[in-house]
Amino acid sequence: MGKKLREHGIIVGKLRTGDKNCITDVDGVQVGHITLDYPLNEQGDYACTGVTAILPHSDNLFEQKVTAASYVLNGFGKTTGLVQVNELGVLESPIMLTNTLSVPAVTQGALQYMLEANEAIGKTTGTINIVVGECNDSHLNSIRHCAVTPKHAIEAIHNASTDTAAEGAVGAGKGMVCFGYKGGIGSASRIITANEATQYTVGCLVLSNFGSKDDFLATHYIPKQQQAANTVASTDGSIIIVLATNAPLSSRQLLRVIKRCGIGLGRTGSHFSHGSGDIVIGFTTARTIAHKTDELFETRTQLREDHPVMNHLFAAAAEATEEAILNSLSQAETTSGRNGHVVHAYRFD
Repeated sequence: MGKKLREHGIIVGKLRTGDKNCITDVDGVQVGHITLDYPLNEQGDYACTGVTAILPHSDNLFEQKVTAASYVLNGFGKTTGLVQVNELGVLESPIMLTNTLSVPAVTQGALQYMLEANEAIGKTTGTINIVVGECNDSHLNSIRHCAVTPKHAIEAIHNASTDTAAEGAVGAGKGMVCFGYKGGIGSASRIITANEATQYTVGCLVLSNFGSKDDFLATHYIPKQQQAANTVASTDGSIIIVLATNAPLSSRQLLRVIKRCGIGLGRTGSHFSHGSGDIVIGFTTARTIAHKTDELFETRTQLREDHPVMNHLFAAAAEATEEAILNSLSQAETTSGRNGHVVHAYRFD
C-alpha cells in the first residue's frame, strides 16, 4: 500500500483533518473490506475485485436508523436502495460497495446479515432497504465470472472497524482505475468549528473509477511528477462517494451538503462523463431514529440554515472529497489482473 497524500507533503484545502484523516474519524463509523485477488482459470480470467462495507454505527442499524440522503451527479449507475433513502430520509443498512455485476450478490449477502440480526423483519414488521453502490472493474477483473458471493459481503461487514480504513487497491477498489492509473478506495476527513464549545467532523470515503490521464488536474499539486509511460485508455468510469458527519442535519440539509462533494470531484478533473455513474450517499450520526415507537411526535435538533457553520460544512464536503480521491491514487499500488492487464500506480514523488 502506498502513502497518504499528506505524507508526500501535499496539502488539500484549508480545513484541518481528523486524527486519522479518514471517514472513521466520525465517531462510531466503521469500514470493512474483503479483497479477491487470484486467477480463475488458465485462460487468463482473474478475480481482481472485492467488497467494502461502511457502517454508520455499531448498534443494530435496522432498529436504530440514521438520517441520510443521496444525490446523483450523473446517473449511469446500478445502485440499490437510494429511492427509499431519498423518500424517507433514513438509512437502515450498511452501505455496501462492489463491482457492477456483483450488486445482486452483495445485496443478498447484506440482506442475509441483516435478517439474521433482526428476527422481526418480514414477520412482525416491514421489510428492509439494502443500499449498494458499484463501479465497473472489468479492465482488471473478469467481471462476467461474478466471483463475489453473498458470503463475501457478510465477511466485509464482519471485518468492519473504527480503525483507519485500508485504502487503494483493497475491497471494492481492488480492480478500479482512476484517470488511467490505479484507483480504488480513498478517504479523508475535516474538522470544523461551530462555536467555542462545538466541533463537527466530516468524513469521506470514495470508490474511484473514472477519468482519463488528460483530464487529471494533479499538476495543480505536483508540478514535477514523474509518471508511468503506460496508462489505461480513457473510459467514462464511475465514482461512489460516501459522506459521513456528526453534525445535526435534517435529510434536506444533508442533501445540500453532499451536493458539494461534486465540487471536490470536479477539482480533480472530472466532468461527470456521459457513461459515468457519479453518485453521493450521505448520512449523519448525530441522532438515531428508532424503527418503532408509539409516540406521535419526535423532537430533533438541527443546525440553523443561516449559521456560518453551514458554509464550513459545504467546504468540508468539497475538500474531503477531493483529498479522498487523491488518496485513492496515492495509496494504490500497481496491479495486474485479467488477461495480464496491468494498471500502474500514480507516482506523487
